[in-house]
Amino acid sequence: MRINADFSRRAVVRPEDREWVASPAAGVERMMLDRVGEEVARATTLVRFAPGSYFDAHTHGGGEEYLVLDGVFSDETGDFPAGYYVRNPIGSSHTPHTEPGCTIFVKLCQFEESDTAQFAVDTTCAHFEESDVAGVSVLPLHEAGAERVVLERWAPGTARGAHSHPGGEEVLVLEGHLSDEEGDYPQGTWLRNPAGSRHAPQSDEGCLLYVKTGHLKPAT
Repeated sequence: MRINADFSRRAVVRPEDREWVASPAAGVERMMLDRVGEEVARATTLVRFAPGSYFDAHTHGGGEEYLVLDGVFSDETGDFPAGYYVRNPIGSSHTPHTEPGCTIFVKLCQFEESDTAQFAVDTTCAHFEESDVAGVSVLPLHEAGAERVVLERWAPGTARGAHSHPGGEEVLVLEGHLSDEEGDYPQGTWLRNPAGSRHAPQSDEGCLLYVKTGHLKPAT
């Protein structure tokens, strides 16, 4: 299966574009944003769990990164309410489940072998730092090699000058509204700009973004 699998091309999925499909687990649906492979795949996905649903125990051969968007996601290590960012490295295993239901943004099989950090961050109470862009504060989440993961909070009326992304950029609009020369991106939009791309984003109303940079290279 190949969905938005050409990483040299721009990709955008807005909320109205979502098509939820059933997973192998009862009560669990997926919106596939990009995917290279079948059930075990390099994948970026929104996963929606009904109350009381679960996945059987499994191992992450390529690592797992996820952000809880709503509800509470749980496994043997604890309960992770909305706002938690979690990384489970290559070889980690768990039996995920949820009592109230939840939605998570998850990336699979995208870890470097040397990236062995396993941790969870409650972003709802973490400290955002001022950045070098006026109106943008940043919460660093993880950095490994060229890859950098942050949350960015944009004040209303923020405009960032044109800039390029040598290693690509991936954005999930968590709150508010973002735009650039290519279009408008309301809350819930997933956006991937390829390596070497350039744009000048802005936000009239302000926004909160998940941003990953430096990680895009052609899939094999």
